[in-house]
Amino acid sequence: MDLDPDLAALRALGGFFVLRTAGAPAVRPPALAQAYAHHGEEVYADSITFRVHAVADRIHASELRVSASVAQQAFAARLWSIALGCAVLYGSVPDLDPRLLHWDAAVSAPDDLWLAEVRPRPADAESVADLVVRGHLEHFTAVLHARYGVAEGLLWGNAGSALAGAARELERWARGAGTDAGARAQALAAELFTHPRLAATGTLTGSAFRRRSCCLYYRVPGGGVCGDCCFTRAPWSSPGAASG
Repeated sequence: MDLDPDLAALRALGGFFVLRTAGAPAVRPPALAQAYAHHGEEVYADSITFRVHAVADRIHASELRVSASVAQQAFAARLWSIALGCAVLYGSVPDLDPRLLHWDAAVSAPDDLWLAEVRPRPADAESVADLVVRGHLEHFTAVLHARYGVAEGLLWGNAGSALAGAARELERWARGAGTDAGARAQALAAELFTHPRLAATGTLTGSAFRRRSCCLYYRVPGGGVCGDCCFTRAPWSSPGAASG
Protein backbone atom coordinates (compact mmCIF):
# COMPACT_ATOMS: atom_id res chain seq x y z
CA MET A 1 0.00 0.00 0.00
CA ASP A 2 1.38 3.39 -0.99
CA LEU A 3 1.87 6.09 1.62
CA ASP A 4 -1.18 8.35 1.61
CA PRO A 5 -0.72 12.11 2.15
CA ASP A 6 -2.32 11.95 5.63
CA LEU A 7 -0.68 8.70 6.77
CA ALA A 8 -4.19 7.83 7.89
CA ALA A 9 -3.44 4.16 8.65
CA LEU A 10 -1.36 5.24 11.66
CA ARG A 11 -4.36 6.70 13.47
CA ALA A 12 -5.61 3.30 14.58
CA LEU A 13 -2.33 2.68 16.42
CA GLY A 14 -2.62 5.54 18.91
CA GLY A 15 -1.00 8.89 19.62
CA PHE A 16 2.65 7.85 19.61
CA PHE A 17 2.30 6.57 16.03
CA VAL A 18 0.38 9.46 14.49
CA LEU A 19 2.27 11.96 12.35
CA ARG A 20 0.61 15.20 11.26
CA THR A 21 1.09 15.98 7.58
CA ALA A 22 -1.97 17.75 6.21
CA GLY A 23 -1.87 21.53 5.97
CA ALA A 24 0.68 23.82 7.58
CA PRO A 25 -0.10 24.72 11.21
CA ALA A 26 -1.14 28.31 11.88
CA VAL A 27 2.20 28.78 13.58
CA ARG A 28 4.70 26.41 12.04
CA PRO A 29 7.02 24.89 14.69
CA PRO A 30 10.72 24.91 13.82
CA ALA A 31 12.26 22.10 11.83
CA LEU A 32 14.41 19.74 13.83
CA ALA A 33 17.41 20.64 11.69
CA GLN A 34 17.37 24.01 13.45
CA ALA A 35 17.51 22.43 16.90
CA TYR A 36 20.36 20.14 15.93
CA ALA A 37 22.38 23.00 14.45
CA HIS A 38 21.81 25.47 17.30
CA HIS A 39 24.67 26.02 19.72
CA GLY A 40 23.33 28.93 21.77
CA GLU A 41 23.79 28.93 25.53
CA GLU A 42 20.58 30.66 26.65
CA VAL A 43 18.23 28.45 28.64
CA TYR A 44 15.41 28.53 26.08
CA ALA A 45 17.59 29.15 23.04
CA ASP A 46 16.26 26.20 21.04
CA SER A 47 13.67 23.45 21.02
CA ILE A 48 15.79 20.79 22.70
CA THR A 49 16.79 23.01 25.62
CA PHE A 50 13.22 24.25 25.97
CA ARG A 51 11.94 20.67 26.04
CA VAL A 52 14.43 19.55 28.70
CA HIS A 53 13.41 22.39 31.00
CA ALA A 54 9.70 21.86 30.32
CA VAL A 55 9.99 18.16 31.18
CA ALA A 56 11.96 19.03 34.33
CA ASP A 57 9.12 21.29 35.46
CA ARG A 58 6.48 18.68 34.66
CA ILE A 59 8.13 15.75 36.46
CA HIS A 60 9.71 17.89 39.21
CA ALA A 61 13.21 16.71 38.34
CA SER A 62 15.95 18.53 40.24
CA GLU A 63 18.65 17.34 37.79
CA LEU A 64 18.49 18.41 34.16
CA ARG A 65 20.29 15.24 33.07
CA VAL A 66 17.26 13.31 34.34
CA SER A 67 14.74 15.40 32.41
CA ALA A 68 17.05 15.27 29.39
CA SER A 69 16.96 11.47 29.52
CA VAL A 70 13.18 11.34 29.92
CA ALA A 71 12.67 13.81 27.06
CA GLN A 72 15.01 11.96 24.74
CA GLN A 73 13.43 8.56 25.36
CA ALA A 74 9.96 9.93 24.65
CA PHE A 75 11.21 11.56 21.46
CA ALA A 76 12.91 8.35 20.35
CA ALA A 77 9.69 6.44 21.00
CA ARG A 78 7.82 8.79 18.67
CA LEU A 79 10.35 8.36 15.87
CA TRP A 80 10.48 4.56 16.16
CA SER A 81 6.69 4.31 16.40
CA ILE A 82 6.18 6.32 13.22
CA ALA A 83 8.88 4.45 11.31
CA LEU A 84 7.83 0.94 12.40
CA GLY A 85 4.13 1.71 12.01
CA CYS A 86 4.59 2.90 8.43
CA ALA A 87 6.98 0.06 7.61
CA VAL A 88 4.55 -2.68 8.58
CA LEU A 89 1.30 -1.03 7.45
CA TYR A 90 2.46 0.61 4.22
CA GLY A 91 5.63 -1.25 3.28
CA SER A 92 7.47 2.06 3.04
CA VAL A 93 8.31 4.91 5.40
CA PRO A 94 8.14 8.69 4.97
CA ASP A 95 11.36 10.62 4.65
CA LEU A 96 11.96 11.99 8.15
CA ASP A 97 14.68 14.39 7.06
CA PRO A 98 15.23 16.93 9.90
CA ARG A 99 14.61 19.71 7.40
CA LEU A 100 11.11 18.32 6.74
CA LEU A 101 10.16 17.19 10.25
CA HIS A 102 8.93 19.95 12.55
CA TRP A 103 8.65 19.63 16.35
CA ASP A 104 6.53 21.69 18.73
CA ALA A 105 8.54 21.29 21.93
CA ALA A 106 5.91 23.11 23.99
CA VAL A 107 3.30 20.34 23.65
CA SER A 108 3.41 17.90 26.57
CA ALA A 109 3.11 14.30 25.34
CA PRO A 110 3.36 12.58 22.99
CA ASP A 111 5.80 14.86 21.17
CA ASP A 112 3.97 16.90 18.53
CA LEU A 113 5.57 16.27 15.13
CA TRP A 114 4.54 17.63 11.74
CA LEU A 115 5.98 16.50 8.41
CA ALA A 116 6.09 19.17 5.72
CA GLU A 117 6.10 16.71 2.79
CA VAL A 118 5.47 12.97 2.50
CA ARG A 119 8.26 11.42 0.47
CA PRO A 120 8.34 7.59 0.45
CA ARG A 121 11.51 5.76 1.39
CA PRO A 122 12.24 2.01 1.58
CA ALA A 123 11.22 0.19 4.76
CA ASP A 124 14.23 -2.10 5.14
CA ALA A 125 16.21 -1.94 8.37
CA GLU A 126 19.15 -0.09 6.86
CA SER A 127 16.92 2.67 5.47
CA VAL A 128 14.92 2.99 8.70
CA ALA A 129 18.09 3.20 10.76
CA ASP A 130 19.43 5.85 8.41
CA LEU A 131 16.29 7.94 8.91
CA VAL A 132 16.00 7.56 12.68
CA VAL A 133 19.49 6.88 14.01
CA ARG A 134 21.66 8.92 11.68
CA GLY A 135 19.01 11.49 10.83
CA HIS A 136 17.91 12.28 14.38
CA LEU A 137 19.15 10.27 17.35
CA GLU A 138 22.87 10.83 16.75
CA HIS A 139 22.25 14.60 16.73
CA PHE A 140 19.91 14.53 19.73
CA THR A 141 22.33 12.39 21.71
CA ALA A 142 25.28 14.65 20.92
CA VAL A 143 23.40 17.76 22.08
CA LEU A 144 22.25 16.21 25.38
CA HIS A 145 25.65 14.71 26.13
CA ALA A 146 27.41 18.03 25.49
CA ARG A 147 24.94 20.24 27.36
CA TYR A 148 23.88 18.11 30.30
CA GLY A 149 26.57 15.48 30.63
CA VAL A 150 24.17 12.60 30.08
CA ALA A 151 26.17 9.46 29.30
CA GLU A 152 25.96 8.46 25.66
CA GLY A 153 25.49 4.80 26.63
CA LEU A 154 22.46 5.75 28.69
CA LEU A 155 20.93 7.72 25.81
CA TRP A 156 21.47 4.90 23.33
CA GLY A 157 19.95 2.58 25.91
CA ASN A 158 16.91 4.85 25.85
CA ALA A 159 16.81 4.52 22.07
CA GLY A 160 16.93 0.73 22.32
CA SER A 161 14.23 0.67 24.96
CA ALA A 162 12.03 2.95 22.84
CA LEU A 163 12.50 0.73 19.78
CA ALA A 164 11.56 -2.41 21.69
CA GLY A 165 8.56 -0.63 23.21
CA ALA A 166 7.28 0.54 19.82
CA ALA A 167 7.54 -2.99 18.43
CA ARG A 168 5.68 -4.41 21.45
CA GLU A 169 2.89 -1.88 21.07
CA LEU A 170 2.52 -2.76 17.41
CA GLU A 171 2.42 -6.43 18.33
CA ARG A 172 -0.29 -5.75 20.93
CA TRP A 173 -2.37 -3.82 18.41
CA ALA A 174 -1.90 -6.46 15.72
CA ARG A 175 -3.17 -9.24 18.00
CA GLY A 176 -6.40 -7.32 18.51
CA ALA A 177 -6.68 -6.44 14.83
CA GLY A 178 -5.97 -10.01 13.69
CA THR A 179 -3.05 -9.11 11.41
CA ASP A 180 0.55 -10.26 11.11
CA ALA A 181 1.84 -6.67 11.51
CA GLY A 182 3.16 -7.51 14.98
CA ALA A 183 5.40 -10.29 13.72
CA ARG A 184 6.72 -8.05 10.97
CA ALA A 185 7.38 -5.26 13.48
CA GLN A 186 9.32 -7.62 15.75
CA ALA A 187 11.36 -8.94 12.82
CA LEU A 188 12.25 -5.40 11.75
CA ALA A 189 13.11 -4.42 15.33
CA ALA A 190 15.39 -7.45 15.70
CA GLU A 191 17.23 -6.46 12.54
CA LEU A 192 17.51 -2.86 13.71
CA PHE A 193 19.12 -4.06 16.93
CA THR A 194 22.09 -5.27 14.88
CA HIS A 195 22.93 -1.62 14.12
CA PRO A 196 26.22 -0.61 15.81
CA ARG A 197 24.49 2.13 17.81
CA LEU A 198 21.87 -0.28 19.19
CA ALA A 199 23.54 -3.68 19.39
CA ALA A 200 25.14 -3.06 22.79
CA THR A 201 22.12 -1.38 24.39
CA GLY A 202 20.54 -4.56 25.72
CA THR A 203 19.19 -8.01 24.93
CA LEU A 204 16.06 -8.55 22.84
CA THR A 205 14.41 -11.92 23.41
CA GLY A 206 11.27 -12.16 21.32
CA SER A 207 9.37 -9.03 22.32
CA ALA A 208 11.09 -8.75 25.72
CA PHE A 209 14.00 -6.33 26.12
CA ARG A 210 16.48 -5.98 28.98
CA ARG A 211 18.65 -2.92 28.69
CA ARG A 212 22.21 -2.56 30.01
CA SER A 213 21.71 0.97 31.33
CA CYS A 214 19.21 2.95 33.38
CA CYS A 215 17.22 5.96 32.14
CA LEU A 216 17.46 7.62 35.62
CA TYR A 217 13.69 7.69 36.10
CA TYR A 218 14.21 6.41 39.63
CA ARG A 219 15.61 9.86 40.44
CA VAL A 220 12.26 11.51 39.69
CA PRO A 221 10.13 12.12 42.82
CA GLY A 222 7.88 9.08 43.14
CA GLY A 223 9.66 7.31 40.29
CA GLY A 224 11.12 3.82 40.26
CA VAL A 225 12.80 1.41 37.87
CA CYS A 226 11.24 0.59 34.53
CA GLY A 227 10.30 -2.90 33.40
CA ASP A 228 13.33 -3.27 31.14
CA CYS A 229 15.85 -1.61 33.49
CA CYS A 230 19.23 -3.12 34.25
CA PHE A 231 18.38 -2.66 37.93
CA THR A 232 15.80 -4.73 39.78
CA ARG A 233 15.32 -1.96 42.34
CA ALA A 234 16.24 1.70 42.58
CA PRO A 235 19.94 2.06 43.44
CA TRP A 236 19.40 4.63 46.19
CA SER A 237 22.61 3.67 47.95
CA SER A 238 24.76 4.57 44.92
CA PRO A 239 23.20 7.49 43.02
CA GLY A 240 25.99 7.55 40.45
CA ALA A 241 25.63 3.92 39.49
CA ALA A 242 23.07 4.59 36.77
CA SER A 243 24.94 7.29 34.96
CA GLY A 244 26.18 5.11 32.10
